[in-house]
Amino acid sequence: MAANLKWAPVLALLVVVAAMVGTTSAGNIAVYWGQNGNEGSLADACNSGLYAYVNIAFLTTFGNGQTPVLNLAGHCDPGSGGCTGQSSDIQTCQSLGIKVLLSIGGAIGSYGLSSTDDANSVADYLWDNFLGGSGSSRPLGAAVLDGIDFDIENRPSAHYDDLANALKGKGSVLLTAAPQCPYPDASLGPALQTGQFDNVWIQFYNNPGCAYANGDDTNLVSAWNTWTSSITAGSFYLGVPASPQAGSGYIDPGTLTGTVIPAIRGIGNYGGIMVWDRFNDVQNNYSSQVKGSV
Repeated sequence: MAANLKWAPVLALLVVVAAMVGTTSAGNIAVYWGQNGNEGSLADACNSGLYAYVNIAFLTTFGNGQTPVLNLAGHCDPGSGGCTGQSSDIQTCQSLGIKVLLSIGGAIGSYGLSSTDDANSVADYLWDNFLGGSGSSRPLGAAVLDGIDFDIENRPSAHYDDLANALKGKGSVLLTAAPQCPYPDASLGPALQTGQFDNVWIQFYNNPGCAYANGDDTNLVSAWNTWTSSITAGSFYLGVPASPQAGSGYIDPGTLTGTVIPAIRGIGNYGGIMVWDRFNDVQNNYSSQVKGSV
C-alpha cells in the first residue's frame, strides 16, 4: 500500500479531469418558428428533440399607440381568435423542458417605442396577454410563455432599454435578443447595455462584414470576440441560417462543428447556436446534423 500512495495525487488529478470531461455538454439550439405554414406545428418542432428554445415569431405591430398585431403567417389567424389553440402546443413544449418565447419585431413590421411610458404600456400588454398576467384577451390562449425575444431590426433604438427593464421588473421573465453581428447593433444597442438579457443570439447572417464567407471565419470570430467582451449577458449564441436559402453567411454542418464552433467556444459565455428558421431547418435537416457537436 505504501508504494501505491505516491500515485495518489496523480490518480486524484485524473479523476478530476475525467469528471470535467464527462460533464462537458454540447451547447443548446434555439429556433424561430411561426413564419411558414409548411414548417409543421409548434408541437412538431418541440417533439423533434432538437431545441432548447423556441421563439414564436412575430408580434409585428406594437408601440406608438398602435393595437398590437401577432403574425404567425399560415399557421393561424389571431384576429379571429384562431391562435388560442397554440396553448396546448406551448404546454407540450414546456413539459419537455423547452423554453417558449414570443419574439417581437422582425424584419418587416410596424413597431417602435415613443417614450418610457409607451415602453411600460407595451410591457404591461406583453405581461397580461402572453406572460404571467391575467389579461382577458390572450392571443395564444391560456399558456404562460417563458419570456420575450427582442428581434428589433428597424433601427430606432429608443426605449427598448426601458422595455427590458420593465419586463424584468414584472417577475420571472426570460429575456433574449437577436442583434445583427455588426457591433454595436443599431436597433438594440442601448437595450443590450442594461445587462437584463439572459441569452443573446447574434445574427451572423445577411451581414457580409462579420458573417462567415468564402471559407473564412476571421471576421466572424473577431465580431464574436467584440460582442462577448462588450456586453453582459447570461449566454451568447451563434445565429446561423439553417439552409443556403435562409440567408447569406450559410455555414455547412461540417464546417460549423469542425471549424467555427471550436474557434469561438472558449470565448465569452458560449451557449450554443440559434437557427433561422424551423422551416429551413426541416428542409435541410441542419440541427439534426449538428446537435451534440455545437
